[in-house]
Amino acid sequence: MSTIIVTGAGRGIGAATARLAAARGHAVLVNYEANAEAADATVRAITEAGGRAVAVRANVAEEGAAKALFDAAEAAFGPVTGLVNSAGIVGPFGRLEDLDPASVRRLMEVNITGTILCCQEAVRRMSTRHGGRGGAIVNLSSIASVLGSPGEFVAYAASKGAIDSLTIGLAREVSNEGLRVNAIRPGLIDTDMQKLADGRNRLDLYAASLPMGRAGTAEEVAEAALWLLSDAASYVNGTLLNVTGGR
Repeated sequence: MSTIIVTGAGRGIGAATARLAAARGHAVLVNYEANAEAADATVRAITEAGGRAVAVRANVAEEGAAKALFDAAEAAFGPVTGLVNSAGIVGPFGRLEDLDPASVRRLMEVNITGTILCCQEAVRRMSTRHGGRGGAIVNLSSIASVLGSPGEFVAYAASKGAIDSLTIGLAREVSNEGLRVNAIRPGLIDTDMQKLADGRNRLDLYAASLPMGRAGTAEEVAEAALWLLSDAASYVNGTLLNVTGGR
């Protein structure tokens, strides 16, 4: 049985990925930052279905958090062979010039720094160069990195552009060390992240205009993540996989 860490796995895409990973026979570490109730619900859904999971609280942007996650996963289930970097925030809605510096800084720390720190630890643990067994990393980017999200989430889009670059560079850096690194760029996905502070839902604003006429689901993104983690994607590396319904 392999061991997979999913960051930001209390809700949304992270939770769906954790549940599907467990259903496919993986032991899963469910990482969360603040919402213990949601993380516990993810673990409970997994264990009630006969899977294995533990929840571990950690802010991935903090120094030492990634090491703590890998230590906990190894102690519970054995060596880690997969990492899904799903932890992320969208930041405040609005035009770029209206964002306060503190919000921008936190956005970049969680989305970029947190992903980089987890990738670093994954390489240290999984790379054959360091005595590991190899494995796969899947980063959660966004199609916003291409579209730019003007008038809404430009800073968020910029943070996901960094994830695209990180994925390509790291994949090429460790490709001969038993590690594959890929990213998923979801489009409009039906999760809580689409709810705006003013009560509106972006699904209501955009879903009907999408090529397939609907938003995607967290489970559809999870399917892509599990494929990238699997041996079925053994020659897929440094790839940015759009899961957008054609958007």
